[in-house]
Amino acid sequence: MTIEEELEKREKNKKDGIELLLYIVCLVALSFFIVTFIGQRTVVNGSSMNNTLHDGDSLIIDKISYRFSDPKRFDIVVFPSPEDDDTYYIKRIIGLPGEEVFIDTDGSIYINGEKLKENYGKDTILDAGRAGNTVVLGKDEYFVMGDNRNNSLDSRFDEVGNIHKKDFIGRAWLLIYPFNQFKNLIPDRD
Repeated sequence: MTIEEELEKREKNKKDGIELLLYIVCLVALSFFIVTFIGQRTVVNGSSMNNTLHDGDSLIIDKISYRFSDPKRFDIVVFPSPEDDDTYYIKRIIGLPGEEVFIDTDGSIYINGEKLKENYGKDTILDAGRAGNTVVLGKDEYFVMGDNRNNSLDSRFDEVGNIHKKDFIGRAWLLIYPFNQFKNLIPDRD
């Protein structure tokens, strides 16, 4: 191999190395953008959302929808613990801004005086918490509960209370693992 051929080969390798490095930087930047602003994978820890979600389930969280629209009743949302920024809660929206939420002694949930029709919390609620008295939601406040109503720290209790829209990380979009349970988690709007 001549010196010219060797120099050309080195120049080509250098160019290929720069292209590969640029490609990797673009992939990292795109991944950062997606995880920061569009969606991220989250793992369920605990049983507060049984029977919908279980400990160890992997989800994709949609982080962009609430930038363009308001959360809806029955959306499953993720938000940071009010007491620990490294802990996140996953709960279902029950009450919307401006509504009154009340849980009767028989465990029924009432929104603005009307019994809530829902199929998520199947067990009779044993502890109404602060919702044993009417909870009036502010202009930007949401009342959230776990589907496993008797094993959930949620808006019924002062440790969590009402959640503001700005505190939502996003809504649960897809259950991706276990693979045989793959499904869309966004509720049908009838």
